[in-house]
Amino acid sequence: MIGIDLIKTSRMNRLIERFGDKALQKFLSADEILLIKNYKTAAGFWATKEACSKALGVGIGSECSFHDIIITKTLKGAPQISLSESITQKFNITDTSISITHDGEYAIAVVTIEKSSPTNKI
Repeated sequence: MIGIDLIKTSRMNRLIERFGDKALQKFLSADEILLIKNYKTAAGFWATKEACSKALGVGIGSECSFHDIIITKTLKGAPQISLSESITQKFNITDTSISITHDGEYAIAVVTIEKSSPTNKI
C-alpha cells in the first residue's frame, strides 16, 4: 500500500507562529518534537503522517491518530516510521518505508506499507 502527501511549508510556519509548541503536540510526540529543526522539518513530518494514514486506507481519524504513527531517525539521520502496536495488529503490518523531500515551499512524503494477507489479490 502506498500513500503520498504534500504540504505547503508556509502553512506549517503559520501554525507554529500562532500556536507554538501546542501546534506540534497536536501531531507529534515529545521525542518527535526533539527531531524538529524548523517549520520545514515539521511540515515533512506532517506530510509523513498523512501519507501513512492514506497508505493504511483510513486517513487520520478514529481508526488511526497522528500519535499511532511514530517518526524516528536512523544513526545516519534518515527518517523512519513505525506504527503503534494496535495499528500494526489491526492492519497486519509487516514493514514500512518512507521518503520525505522538500522543494521550495513544499514538503512531500511517500510511505509504503507491507502487510501480511491471507489472500492473493492477483
